[in-house]
Amino acid sequence: MVKQSATAEEPALPVSRGQALSPALLARIFYQASLVHFNAVAEHLSVREASRRLNIAASAVSRQISQLEFALGVELFVRDRRRRLTLSPAGEILYGHTRNLGNILDSAVDELELLRGLKTGTVRIATVESIGIAFLPEIISEFGRRYPGLQLEVSMVSGAEVIERLIDERAEVGFGFPTDTHPQISVALHRDVHIGAMIRHDHPLAESRGPVSLAECLAHPMAIANSEISIRRIVDPFLLQATQTLPPMVEVDSIRMLVELALTGRYVSITTPIGAQTDIAEGRLVFRPLSEEGLPANRFGVMLRGGGTLPLAAAVFLDYARNQFLRIELPGAVLAESDEG
Repeated sequence: MVKQSATAEEPALPVSRGQALSPALLARIFYQASLVHFNAVAEHLSVREASRRLNIAASAVSRQISQLEFALGVELFVRDRRRRLTLSPAGEILYGHTRNLGNILDSAVDELELLRGLKTGTVRIATVESIGIAFLPEIISEFGRRYPGLQLEVSMVSGAEVIERLIDERAEVGFGFPTDTHPQISVALHRDVHIGAMIRHDHPLAESRGPVSLAECLAHPMAIANSEISIRRIVDPFLLQATQTLPPMVEVDSIRMLVELALTGRYVSITTPIGAQTDIAEGRLVFRPLSEEGLPANRFGVMLRGGGTLPLAAAVFLDYARNQFLRIELPGAVLAESDEG
């Protein structure tokens, strides 16, 4: 239990399981300030920091938590020998259920302000690099003109972290490659795109007008994504079919780097047209789909955390982004599109 020095105005309340309140009365407690104070201390593991962020006295924070512990009949915090604050097992359980209280309240405020016409709110977006660079700048720019009062927070992360941020509710909208389904993730819209060889316009393989095989690509210096990127996991089985021994290759963790390596003229980069549309349209690069039979497409799209309701600001952005994704044109590579949301 978090304790300050007791005074006449701030009595220290003992924790007692026998005196814990009934569920009906506990419901009232959970809608009072004590829960807000508890979450602030649990987040920062510091009464002083919680009081600073809440702009109230540390003694008031401590008193609210003592009252909550008294009502629950359990200790929520403990201090070690160095006086460092940690959550007790009961505190861990309570915080696990209430940690998103602030996000819920912020979302409610955002929606009320939008309803009042103030057009304020925040949309948190997580995206993989290739989609972030290729499509989002234009989408964000036009959206910003339409809704100048909405704030967009964009994080460029790995595909796995896009999923993590959606699940942990650190992002409302995610852009990535949902090649593996996840029970907590909903795909709002997806499109399928060929995987192929990206080469400079004067590369020997550029003379071909149709698809090329991996065997043809392996006859030249080749660059490919590493295993952290979905393209590599798709292509690997077909690489093993094309050759018994893989030659030295340049492996990178950046789709943009694959585009830049292709622009040098030396490398055949195994990727999709995403992120190279301008270079292809202006003739600097040529994209040739791979001809391997059974090679699946790479799926990219818009993802959400399943089973929840989006804040209004995020819902407005999602609706706009979906419409723009349907208009995306890639050079002869889009196979299909689907709207599941």
